[in-house]
Amino acid sequence: MAQLEHHLEEFVDPLSNYEPREYGDAIQEALAEETVAAIRSRPYAEIAPDNTVFSALQALAGLKVASLLVVDNGRLVGVFTERDVLERVALRFHEVKDRPVCEVMTANPVVVFESDPAGAALSAIAVAGFRHVPVLDVHYAVVGVISPRRVLEFLQQRLA
Repeated sequence: MAQLEHHLEEFVDPLSNYEPREYGDAIQEALAEETVAAIRSRPYAEIAPDNTVFSALQALAGLKVASLLVVDNGRLVGVFTERDVLERVALRFHEVKDRPVCEVMTANPVVVFESDPAGAALSAIAVAGFRHVPVLDVHYAVVGVISPRRVLEFLQQRLA
């Protein structure tokens, strides 16, 4: 017992000398302290995985969007983007137009969670090179999609 009391007297709270982090500017602070939820992620477009490639192309063109989130029962299963059209559809259009979009989508895409630091969104776009990054909530439900334009809007608002 005396040994336990001795250890308790020596305890120093590690947060007792905590100094808040200082940032060089408002953008640095926003990327570290704000979450992905602060970045506009809506509207977004989605399609079911069993829809045809042709219907996905019609949706991209009709909605004038560059990506569709492929969602099955509220869960993200992939993304279908302009790049997928160029790489997996364009030269094989007649062969794949009536196939399910899940056969030509990008499966298991990089995602961010709305609770992640905003910097994670910028990293997924700038470092990993993805133009459209799905945003999920803590239950893995789709919340939206972020793009370079939306991240730029977020950053510009912090400079104002």
